[in-house]
Amino acid sequence: MILKTEAQKFWQIGGGPSDRSYVDQFLKYGVALIGPGDPGKWDDSREDSEFETSTVRRFVTDVQIDDAMVLRRGQDEIVAIGLVASDYEYFEQFDDVNGWDLQHCRRVRWSKLPTPHKFSTPVFGGRPGRLSQVWNDEIFDFAKRYINSDPHDWQSGPLPTLPNPQPSLDAVPDDLADIVALARDLYSLYWDQEKFGDWPMESELVAHYVVPFLRALGWSVECIGVEWRKIDVIVFRQLPRIPANVQFVIEAKRLGSGVEGALDQARGYIATLGVQRDLVVTDGIRYRMYEPREDGFESVAYANLWNLKANARILFDRMRRK
Repeated sequence: MILKTEAQKFWQIGGGPSDRSYVDQFLKYGVALIGPGDPGKWDDSREDSEFETSTVRRFVTDVQIDDAMVLRRGQDEIVAIGLVASDYEYFEQFDDVNGWDLQHCRRVRWSKLPTPHKFSTPVFGGRPGRLSQVWNDEIFDFAKRYINSDPHDWQSGPLPTLPNPQPSLDAVPDDLADIVALARDLYSLYWDQEKFGDWPMESELVAHYVVPFLRALGWSVECIGVEWRKIDVIVFRQLPRIPANVQFVIEAKRLGSGVEGALDQARGYIATLGVQRDLVVTDGIRYRMYEPREDGFESVAYANLWNLKANARILFDRMRRK
């Protein structure tokens, strides 16, 4: 496809902050996603204030099929270029993308760049919005050359299959009812800085959520090490508390920090201990477990205490004291 008309617009869309990115989800499923999605599907009777800003409305009404889109990372980097392939859609399966509610969707045929293209200056501005039309000549020229260059097969290929929606957890296990209720009661309050104040730090989240969660899963106090060898939380299958008896390691981050970005730090702890064990990264509310493999660590279980899905049972089972 060659750029067709002057009416064809260029857009930039952000792939999330570096420690809580959803770039991989865009590329894997052929989507461009915008939040907040929890207020529901957009229609022309909705006010911009219901979606925080005008971004969702512009995503729905201004973006058109065949418009070009660059997938931005930070202020100066492009990781993929795509062409919009659908009208606006609302998909419940994207209600928890690394903790973001991103149900507003456009299908996009993305072409991932062989290597991310980093401009010499912050071409997207000091505080780039989640979505905006591209006016910068340097961005426009780079994207136009890419789209008009061979090969062109990505511009007309089939779109990837979307993930299946995850049903909500039908019933919270009795032993976890209290900690889940606490998360549901307070999570929204934490984000309201006018009412709550500064976000709680990771040590507070460990005290109020992580340790009670582990206790509810059957772990006794003597098997839960906090700041043991400078590791946030470590769980031992039995005494004595030595590396050989480690069951899994937990790296905690403050609320608002991406737990997925904590994997490398947690891997460092495992390397220091000299054992291969499961890793859990958490902000107290969201928990993601990684299993060691020959080529690294793979995500194998996830639970969001504020928005529990049926597959959270996998994480509960893997973390529960047997």
